[in-house]
Amino acid sequence: MPVEIEILREASDEIVDAFALLLPQLSASAKPLDHATLTRLAAADTITVLLARAQGRIAGTLTLVIIPLPTGARARIEDVVVDEAARGQGVAAALTTRAVELARTAGARTVDLTSRPSREAANRLYERLGFQRRDSTLYRYALAD
Repeated sequence: MPVEIEILREASDEIVDAFALLLPQLSASAKPLDHATLTRLAAADTITVLLARAQGRIAGTLTLVIIPLPTGARARIEDVVVDEAARGQGVAAALTTRAVELARTAGARTVDLTSRPSREAANRLYERLGFQRRDSTLYRYALAD
């Protein structure tokens, strides 16, 4: 199935509806996004929200964060989600490949991402795309409920 990747430039009803469908598939605690929130994301200097279209409809999304640091720009892939109906059809691979291309163009030194061990198919995909597991400890300090 051909997959087209586009960058979120402005919010629309279609995009708000797509996020309403996709985010619960990523996180049960994710709150719905409205036009204003999506518009802020689209305007953020360090964030690129990618949308994947398959058969004309939005089938997935990925957020690329590029952070300028004293040691050089770093990129991070966050919030990757593909609609259950489109999984296994190359949507996540297309999103991730485009994110890596954008990070490279922006001069990022590395692209990092995290994935739960239970997401076996996603982990196989990331390794197939050239990501390497790192021996690292992730710490989190929760600021909100």
